[in-house]
Amino acid sequence: MSLKEKISDDMKAAMRARESEKLATIRLINAAIKQREVDERIELNDEQVLSAIEKMIKQRKDSITQFEAGGRQDLADKEKAELEVLAAYMPAQLSEAEIRAELQAAIAQAGAAGPQDMGKVMGILKGKLAGRADMTAVSGMVKAALAQ
Repeated sequence: MSLKEKISDDMKAAMRARESEKLATIRLINAAIKQREVDERIELNDEQVLSAIEKMIKQRKDSITQFEAGGRQDLADKEKAELEVLAAYMPAQLSEAEIRAELQAAIAQAGAAGPQDMGKVMGILKGKLAGRADMTAVSGMVKAALAQ
């Protein structure tokens, strides 16, 4: 079963169970997927759907930070609830040790010698770790590893 089919099935289940908040979030996911399919005139595969969900997760995290800074805990809580629903569709996150192992392999594969090779290493890692690790944190780890 593809990820789009799973999202569709979850939407139907949320309708039947009258889970309005979950249903609203799943509808947002479907809208983002449809928008991207219309804009790019393609049928999204699972990897591209994960990319869209990952973008939505990043937006929610940014919103939570802004709402909490602005003293709007009610809105921050709503965003956190949406974040939980979105995170359920993401693959299991890698541990720091697994990320470090992938990092070392990518550095060896790229033959990276210093910070100037960061783009090569990140290009390799992005394909391997997309959706399974926070790429901002990975970028920091790459920078630290190449600076040594």
